[in-house]
Amino acid sequence: MNLARCLDTIDRLCSRPFPAEHGWSDVGRGGPGYYVAETAGWEAPDPDCAHGERTTDDVEAFREGVAQRLDDRWGARPPWAMLTLRVRAGRGEEIPEPWASVSALADDLRIWEATGTGRWVALGVARGDGSTPARLLTVVTEVDPE
Repeated sequence: MNLARCLDTIDRLCSRPFPAEHGWSDVGRGGPGYYVAETAGWEAPDPDCAHGERTTDDVEAFREGVAQRLDDRWGARPPWAMLTLRVRAGRGEEIPEPWASVSALADDLRIWEATGTGRWVALGVARGDGSTPARLLTVVTEVDPE
């Protein structure tokens, strides 16, 4: 995926209605108040990569490229570490979706409030486990991350 397509996906998710039920859509998982899309890393091996497949470093670099454009659009924010959510969940606190699922997949997120939409956008890298490649997770939700 290229930057322009990723940004277009984010824009579409910021303007379309959320699904009424939890399930899969054309971009990934979704449910009441959220989408979690895999916007890079899930495709076939990348012919533009010298080694043929995307590595975690490749996906993180792609995330930073998208993040720079979103910083320009909505303002820069510091990364949000997912460890706090994991600890809170481990203590029995109920963490709302999509944050509960994403905190189990990514170590940190870059987050923006999408001005004028009432939605939040987050980017995180889900690391590969040997059987699946690293991938960029794009979250669009109306659920405040705080």
